[in-house]
Amino acid sequence: MNIAKNLDNAAFYFPERTAVIEEDRKISFFEFSRESNRVASALTDMGVQPGDRIAICAPNSYYWLTFYFGILKAGAVAVTLSTGLKKGELSQIMEDAKPKILFTADDKLDDLGERQSQPYLEKIISPQGDISYERLVDMGTNSFETIDRKRTDTGAILYTGGTTGIPKGVMLSHENLMTSIHNVSYNERSTPDDCALCFLPFNHVFAQVHIMNSTVYSGGCLVILPSFDLDRVIHAIKRHRATKLYAVPTIYIRLLSFDALEDKLKSLRYCFSAAASMAEELVREWKTRMDLNIYEAYGMTESASMVTYNHYYRHVIGSVGTPVNINEVQIRDPAGNLLGPGEEGEICVCGPNIMKGYLNKPDETRSVFWDNWFRSGDIGVIKEDGYLYIVDRLKDMIITGGENVYPREIEDVLFTRPEVQECAVIGLPDKEYGERVTAFIIPKEGLHVDPAALKAYLKTHLAPFKVPKEFISVQDLPRSSAGKILKRELKRQVMDKE
Repeated sequence: MNIAKNLDNAAFYFPERTAVIEEDRKISFFEFSRESNRVASALTDMGVQPGDRIAICAPNSYYWLTFYFGILKAGAVAVTLSTGLKKGELSQIMEDAKPKILFTADDKLDDLGERQSQPYLEKIISPQGDISYERLVDMGTNSFETIDRKRTDTGAILYTGGTTGIPKGVMLSHENLMTSIHNVSYNERSTPDDCALCFLPFNHVFAQVHIMNSTVYSGGCLVILPSFDLDRVIHAIKRHRATKLYAVPTIYIRLLSFDALEDKLKSLRYCFSAAASMAEELVREWKTRMDLNIYEAYGMTESASMVTYNHYYRHVIGSVGTPVNINEVQIRDPAGNLLGPGEEGEICVCGPNIMKGYLNKPDETRSVFWDNWFRSGDIGVIKEDGYLYIVDRLKDMIITGGENVYPREIEDVLFTRPEVQECAVIGLPDKEYGERVTAFIIPKEGLHVDPAALKAYLKTHLAPFKVPKEFISVQDLPRSSAGKILKRELKRQVMDKE
């Protein structure tokens, strides 16, 4: 098994179909596969062996894709890193992964640190590195037979957890990846006629597995942008008649501020949101204006993407759906005991998409498993009809005056207010309550936040202890490269000022 064979298959069945669109360039599956072959053969000639780790730390591009599949075709392991990593972070991860070769952009070279302290790093592929990408491709050959790997062999390592502590390398096997790639394609009814837009970073599991790999698997076209730019996104959808939009809640909120949205996005047949749960009011507004559902699923890096999916045929607003093919989901209490329908507890997952473990961290790996059940760290509830609802992150829970408060419940109510564009609720240290519930709000353009009015409104919807003690207006909130609001970073920023 090797997930790179998905590209081989697409090139065999659809050689002339457009696989990738980057700016004005259209690349067929035949060209895409052939250039990946040249990368694979060049890497092999440079001494890369099956199982060697090869890192990518570069912005989205067609070259990112060909290098990624070249790594996999050669039987090596793709270590995909965020370009947002700073010098200390990048050095720390490089030391953990010890890649043999690094493909990167010139502006990251200064962040790498001293080469003499990295004896494992043999080559840097970059215009100002040891060899350019173009030179590497020139060294390769058009024909290369993808090296077969065991299904349990690691195919990719994606780093997660950098916002909550030391980043952890999630080892995903070819079986883990292939399971999720198939599940995404099946549940989204993907076809070769689909055209998917991707502006989210390829190092992230959402873009890499859910969008990019599933599109290649289904023989569709991938329109890539180096980063998010709202005007470019709308232009790309209209120009290339994109059928699938993948975004995060923040982006849907911004799109809803446009007039004549229906005309701008009329080619879309499918919309998906990830990274954080969508407020129900936003899903309803999108449905009213676009006559399209915003589909959600539940997943994480450790599950190689999808665990549950909110169905085409019975879409339930507010839920993340039911378990996908041969995945099992349970709700357990802190002692690991199984809970029944309607009872809140930790979401635990079992299936062939669950990671092998964290690289070089056996203790942390053991701590997130109960036997072969992965402990997600998320609080959820499964209703009588089998649909899963996310309550909140276990680590985001606020304890105020001895009461447990889940921020998402408060945020969902805040989103029903006309003046609230985005919000984040966190707990800040408090001598009297332990933590005080605090809401940070980005107001809609032309509107302002009245704390007294908001407090009075929330008191009619929530228990008194859940109502925030403070409502703070802000222009923006800290976010990850995938657009997810970073509550721990927000809390750190606030406490640093106090």
